[in-house]
Amino acid sequence: MFCGKVKEFLSQKGIEFVERDVTKDEKALEELGELGVMTTPVTLIDGQMVIGFDKPKLEQQLAS
Repeated sequence: MFCGKVKEFLSQKGIEFVERDVTKDEKALEELGELGVMTTPVTLIDGQMVIGFDKPKLEQQLAS
């Protein structure tokens, strides 16, 4: 549910992104665990992690 909201938000802003589905991509799931996170969505923007659909934080990171 929130994954779709993040994708919609980024698309509306015209921001390109790479979607990785941890239910279908074992390597993506491993990398998520290496980040110390086991929830989705996780958005990485210039090395900064935004967990969930946190619109204010996404906007803040995109403005940096």
